[in-house]
Amino acid sequence: MAFQRGFDGPRRSFKITCSDCGQEGEVPFKPIEGRPVYCRECYPNHKKM
Repeated sequence: MAFQRGFDGPRRSFKITCSDCGQEGEVPFKPIEGRPVYCRECYPNHKKM
């Protein structure tokens, strides 16, 4: 977990492992257990239209 300074104060980020490619990354929200989470590269492939 890391903290980043944004315009409205510190912002938390959470470490994740992409459900598709297994790459490690960070997201600005707390992932919900049992739901897939994707890295920046894989996310567009799963975005709902």
